[in-house]
Amino acid sequence: MEKIVHSNFKDFISGYSIEVIPKSAAKIESFSEVLPKNTRVYIAHIQNEDILSMVATAKRIADEGFTVMPHIPARIIQNKAMLSDWISMYQNEAGVNEALLLAGGSSEPLGDYDSSIQLIESGLFDKAGFTRLHIAGHPEGNKDIDPDGGNAKVSEALSWKQEYSKRTDAIMAIATQFCFDAGVVKKWADSIKKEGIDIPIHIGIAGPTKLQTLLKFSIECGIGASMKVLTKRAKDLTKLLLPYKPTEILNELAECKAKDPKLNIEKVHFFPIGGVKQTIDWLDEFQ
Repeated sequence: MEKIVHSNFKDFISGYSIEVIPKSAAKIESFSEVLPKNTRVYIAHIQNEDILSMVATAKRIADEGFTVMPHIPARIIQNKAMLSDWISMYQNEAGVNEALLLAGGSSEPLGDYDSSIQLIESGLFDKAGFTRLHIAGHPEGNKDIDPDGGNAKVSEALSWKQEYSKRTDAIMAIATQFCFDAGVVKKWADSIKKEGIDIPIHIGIAGPTKLQTLLKFSIECGIGASMKVLTKRAKDLTKLLLPYKPTEILNELAECKAKDPKLNIEKVHFFPIGGVKQTIDWLDEFQ
């Protein structure tokens, strides 16, 4: 086990959430045997994934007693009827009443929706009685939204969602993309707080995996300045073949939270890039 340098580490990661896709979920024989009770399990919707397999995965995990939060990517939904069908299927067949709303990976919308704001404005989640809606966050910016590398449009969208959370009963949180530099995360969290955004942050963390795999995945996901943490490690031949583990960034964030209890990071959300079981096994070392 890697050295834990901060006493707040266990408290910081407690109550974590984790992400699966139908293919990775199928490799877990029993989630109830490997995950803590009440863990929130996000179900990522990859483009071209069949909605029926998504709903079946949601039902299976919910039946094991876990809170399920499927991704709803705006840009692959053709119209309001399709969105309504998805919501009904998740709700009626799997008992789902919460979702992560995001634009999605497509560069161009395939139908009527282009953003999570448009999904919210459809009114369908409110009508269906969804009690919790999470939105995407990008500690290193999002060039799909702000191509110039700034954050004006992202800030405007967050402000709209902040206002929505205040005028409705929706429980919201910002589930972020993963990055590797605690300083980047802290600076971003402080900056949105100064802008009046107090929606709780569920910080994205990449789970243990081969360094080469993580480098490739991070480039595909558009990870920015914090990539220097990985590239520096890759240049060290003594570490190149060792698996990446997120202990360092979590230690640093736990220390930040201990020093500043008002830091708006509420939970940790894991992207199990090296496999769901590998991430869970690593987490079990600290339980």
